[in-house]
Amino acid sequence: MPQASTQQFLEIKEIRDGVLVLNDGSIRGLLLVSSQNFALQSEEEQQATIYQFQSFLNSLDFSAQICIQSRKLNITGYIDLLKNLAQQQQNSLLKQQTEDYRAFVEQLISQGSIMRKSFYVSIPFYFGEIRQTRASKKSIVKSLFGGSAITSLSDEDFQRMKNQLWQRLEFVALGLRRTGLKAIPLNTEELIELFWSWHHPQEAEVGYYPELPPEVLT
Repeated sequence: MPQASTQQFLEIKEIRDGVLVLNDGSIRGLLLVSSQNFALQSEEEQQATIYQFQSFLNSLDFSAQICIQSRKLNITGYIDLLKNLAQQQQNSLLKQQTEDYRAFVEQLISQGSIMRKSFYVSIPFYFGEIRQTRASKKSIVKSLFGGSAITSLSDEDFQRMKNQLWQRLEFVALGLRRTGLKAIPLNTEELIELFWSWHHPQEAEVGYYPELPPEVLT
């Protein structure tokens, strides 16, 4: 008996023009959202952030899902980079400081895995929400009230749904910006990489190579 592929268990039919098309004919857009250190804010700033976020949630007339991805960071390459930098340093003081910093990083990762969190907001749009479509009223009623799902979308229907979805993404990005967060939509390539990493966590460990200041490299 042939083994079933992972794709058979996914609700995603295809990724098209930066949009997830699901098996039921609905579509999704994903926003990558920045983070902020709430604990470091003053009490007044915290209250303002909470108020703005509450206002943002109350302004939504459609559903939205917040997702958090924790991804393990593989910083072996970064440690090797520090080791090479220490060996190349001509200044004895800078060389010692680089070695001390490398020892600190090694001690830090020995206490546990280094993780990076990414934040996403998923925005849906459903076939039945199209105000003007070539589909019959019967098909719209079925899609809205649990009837047979729309298994395929015409190019015209997809473009209409995508335009409506893009307006929602812009609205959400604007609302999050008022709370001090930045949000950008993921394109097709980024969506593919995201879902691949979710289903291949070990292979998707991210190498960490931060940009070092120029004075360290000289």
